[in-house]
Amino acid sequence: MSEPEIQVVGHPLVQHKLSLIRQEQTQTQDFRRLMREISLLLAYEVTRDLPLRYEPIKTPLAQMDAPMIGADKNLVIVPIMRAGQGLLDGMLELIPTAKVGHIGLYREPTTLTVVEYYLKLPRDVEQRDMLVVDPMLASGNSAVAAVDRLKEANPKSIKFVCLLAAPEGVEYFHSIHPDVSIYTAAIDQKLDEHGYIIPGMGDAGDRLFGTK
Repeated sequence: MSEPEIQVVGHPLVQHKLSLIRQEQTQTQDFRRLMREISLLLAYEVTRDLPLRYEPIKTPLAQMDAPMIGADKNLVIVPIMRAGQGLLDGMLELIPTAKVGHIGLYREPTTLTVVEYYLKLPRDVEQRDMLVVDPMLASGNSAVAAVDRLKEANPKSIKFVCLLAAPEGVEYFHSIHPDVSIYTAAIDQKLDEHGYIIPGMGDAGDRLFGTK
């Protein structure tokens, strides 16, 4: 079996915008804008291996066979609610033909069990490649639970996209789903005793929606 794949997107624009989004003084409206911009750049990287086919077109000067992404290769993007919503708009800006699903999860405060409260997917998901998006891969519990559930829909493939990952989360995620590639802008140092990524960016959902 091949090694689980993780791609750290080191593009200077990604890294610069990630540094801005990490800063404590970054306000909600700027946090949202930066998340949208980074997600567009991450979408560029995660779709790099989409297959092309050649179709005849006519330019103002000549006929040619031009590379096109086939309609049957459209993606479905599934944000993990609620923070994953912040990555959706930028990806749709680059991939407007993608369909969108949603999965809602929360952690039960007493048992810390991940509980699903919402799931809605396109009907033809089994014909599509799936991008599961969430700003952070911390402990990996929510990401694993989401992919567990989404695999039941039998998509053609799944990739997981996040802004930040913790080494503990990456290890756990790939121990359960070694076939799912991870795309992230950075792998940070560790998790603290409360399960937050260090140095991280704080609670992405609260910062995105201004709820803290």
